[in-house]
Amino acid sequence: MKEQKTITLVAFGYIDRSFVENVALAVEIELNTEVTTMEGHLDLSNYYDVKRRQYNGDELLKFVDNSYNSYPGKTMGLFGVDLFIPILTHIFGQAYLNGNTGVVSHFRLNNEFYGLKANKQLLQERFIKVVIHELGHTYGLTHCHVPTCVMRSSTYVEDLDQKSSSFCDNCRESIN
Repeated sequence: MKEQKTITLVAFGYIDRSFVENVALAVEIELNTEVTTMEGHLDLSNYYDVKRRQYNGDELLKFVDNSYNSYPGKTMGLFGVDLFIPILTHIFGQAYLNGNTGVVSHFRLNNEFYGLKANKQLLQERFIKVVIHELGHTYGLTHCHVPTCVMRSSTYVEDLDQKSSSFCDNCRESIN
């Protein structure tokens, strides 16, 4: 990494503690930096769009950025609600490019959302990929065209399943 900053994962709502700790460990290994976890609190109803029946990712990103910007390094808000931004039907996550903040949600990463049998391991793998992907954006990376790179764009969970949780050589070199 260009900078040896810490990363703080802030879990909002109920997210299993061991799940968050496993995500933190995977991020720590991939980015070779200290990762801490904590619980965050907010009234999610302020971010709910009644017409879309989803939560505004842009506004949640602003909230996390404004409320947790005193922490050193990068901060990722972890959510379990369905996120959108005005130009897309849904998002798995988003972050400020070259910034310090991002948000991710496991809502659409669950097999059950698609009528399939629950798979906690697959859910965790998908979530780790989204968190690392959004952290990549905070380090200045844009979407990559290498099929297995974690920075490849992912519109569908199938896209997530096809890529790894690691940066390709070019992306890794860009942030080292």
